[in-house]
Amino acid sequence: MSRLGRAIFSVVTILSLMWPLASAHADQAFQRLMPLLVDLDGWQGKKPDGMSMEMPNGSMTTATREYQKGPARVNASVMVGQVAAGALAPMQAGMNITTSEGHMLSGNMHGMQVLKNYTTAQKSGALLVALDKEAMFSLSYNGLSEDEALALAEKFDWKAIQAATKK
Repeated sequence: MSRLGRAIFSVVTILSLMWPLASAHADQAFQRLMPLLVDLDGWQGKKPDGMSMEMPNGSMTTATREYQKGPARVNASVMVGQVAAGALAPMQAGMNITTSEGHMLSGNMHGMQVLKNYTTAQKSGALLVALDKEAMFSLSYNGLSEDEALALAEKFDWKAIQAATKK
């Protein structure tokens, strides 16, 4: 066998041996979260997007999907990692603020800790759902009442999302 033949054979052999590793690496953590960002009836949903990032002192995974219905907009996301832990801090402190312009209230929904933020003038806000100490689901919205937004948030399976963040 010539040198070129041996080189080609070696490359093909190495690639065939590494193929299972490549497919395992391609299955990023965000990919298991994206299917849980479901279609919402009557809303135009963009394609879900995600990212996984490894750092020396931790990791972060996000999956997001945007929706639109006329002028109203909704953004659903799942976040896992230290950034989620930081966002959940006001909720864990039991922070409640009410003003004439809106509110930020912590509480429980469906057995999970939540933080509801709403600004009356802009008809905008966000719902954060604690899935774990470093995992959260959020639904931010613009052009909706708080009740409409909460009804949309309940269309997502929080328990399934919670389970997916632990895998």
